[in-house]
Amino acid sequence: MIPLQPPRRLIDVQIDDETVRVPEGATILDACRAAGKDVPTLCHGDTLTPKNACRVCVVEVEGARTLAPACSRKAEAGMKVGTETERARHSRKVVLELLGSSVDLSTTPRAAEWNEEYGADPARFGPDAATVEQPAKVDNDLYVRDYSKCILCYKCVDACGEQWQNTFAIGVAGRGFDATISTEFDAPLTDSACVYCGNCVEVCPTGALSFKTEFDMRAEGTWDESRQSETTTICSYCGVGCNLTLHVQDNKIVKVTSPHDNPVTKGNLCVKGRFGYGYV
Repeated sequence: MIPLQPPRRLIDVQIDDETVRVPEGATILDACRAAGKDVPTLCHGDTLTPKNACRVCVVEVEGARTLAPACSRKAEAGMKVGTETERARHSRKVVLELLGSSVDLSTTPRAAEWNEEYGADPARFGPDAATVEQPAKVDNDLYVRDYSKCILCYKCVDACGEQWQNTFAIGVAGRGFDATISTEFDAPLTDSACVYCGNCVEVCPTGALSFKTEFDMRAEGTWDESRQSETTTICSYCGVGCNLTLHVQDNKIVKVTSPHDNPVTKGNLCVKGRFGYGYV
């Protein structure tokens, strides 16, 4: 049983021209969302500790020398934050251009929208810009690893590691521009510690990790989220009570996720809950 905690003190934070009240310990991103501000994020995950990797959520804090990552910087009483200053918008523009010039962001939600909003033009670096383009790794029937879409946000590493799964099957291989997400010691997936829970797929923000069903349907041109319905149910394999969200297209389950606000799973599942829906 989770013990009750004392209520957190509320503090006032000024976001642009609006003052919002948030609990002490909340991040600037929490305050921005409370104020209705749409600050872009990529590496931020609502079930993971912020990694400060992508830097598209930077904002300008009055009196600070550098821009602050909204996803991890704690809000302070009386803080004045600018989300749409020229400096913040220019920084987001450059980050989006650098990412877009080296990584395939075609399956990253809202990437095209942000490029238009901030006037980012990844093509301005020319055709000779170095990229991480490579063939997708299709080595199992459950999920696909497409590192050409990886932005090195490390969310999969954290989800597989001490923050959730504690399997530690995912790490980083290489250095500098050659760094890539890999299995431990860069071993084949079948020889790694992977238990195929798919929790790395759940947190991936760009589609670098995706369900095999989704990968195949996208290749066929049949993947259409506008035609999909979502139904939340309870996993039938054991008595833990994990919640499943079934994504259904054309009367067929195409993938399974889990609600991040569910107190049992917090978005995580085992291999049976996430991939064992064939019996349906």
